[in-house]
Amino acid sequence: MNRRELLIALGALVPIASQSETRNPQSAIVFDAYGTLFDVHSIVTLANELFPGQGDALSQRWRAKQLEYSWTLSLMGRYEDFWNVTGHALTFACHALKLSCTASDHERLMNAYLHLRAFPDASAGLKQLAGRTLAILSNGSPRMLAAVVSSAGLDGVFRQVISVDEIRIYKPSPRVYRLAVDKLGVQPSSVLFVSSNAWDVGGAKASGFRTCWVNRDGAPPEELNLNADVVVRNLTELANALQ
Repeated sequence: MNRRELLIALGALVPIASQSETRNPQSAIVFDAYGTLFDVHSIVTLANELFPGQGDALSQRWRAKQLEYSWTLSLMGRYEDFWNVTGHALTFACHALKLSCTASDHERLMNAYLHLRAFPDASAGLKQLAGRTLAILSNGSPRMLAAVVSSAGLDGVFRQVISVDEIRIYKPSPRVYRLAVDKLGVQPSSVLFVSSNAWDVGGAKASGFRTCWVNRDGAPPEELNLNADVVVRNLTELANALQ
């Protein structure tokens, strides 16, 4: 999508795209955290150090099981905070790959999750959006989010960092997206929700948000008739259009 096409697609987002925060305080850009701002696979280097040649496989299996557990718990009406879910998923991934993960290895990998790297385009894009109402809406626990935001040097960038821990259910429950609306004091239609996770975009779209899918890998769209309003390759592309 070129710049002109992106601007046309953002036509319904005129309050966000063309007015200042002072003129339109009731708008916000809300970001998913994991996979959108922070690279969950930046742990591969450490994983390869601990388990040579298995880093990518471990990272992929760990992330997939982490999401699966969050969805499964929500469907069962149960809740464990994301730190525990992440730990359980790591243990499963190691067992599935037949990796001998010591307590020390487990601790190092978990601590790495508190220091995930921000994507270069995320850091650059957020700088370009300075002055707007920016927020994070994430499955991460408050401790995890505070740590990763600080580690990435993004303290003070976001008006709010909102965790599902407050309502004890995971995305894509509609309750999660309503939480963002309530915390920010905006209407759903005034929110531009940005995520690299297509299922998350679908959840936000179903909740009345305008949505942007950050499709860094060129993945095909989902087939649930909840497609994003805007698709970009990275966050600098979006930020440039919103300028």
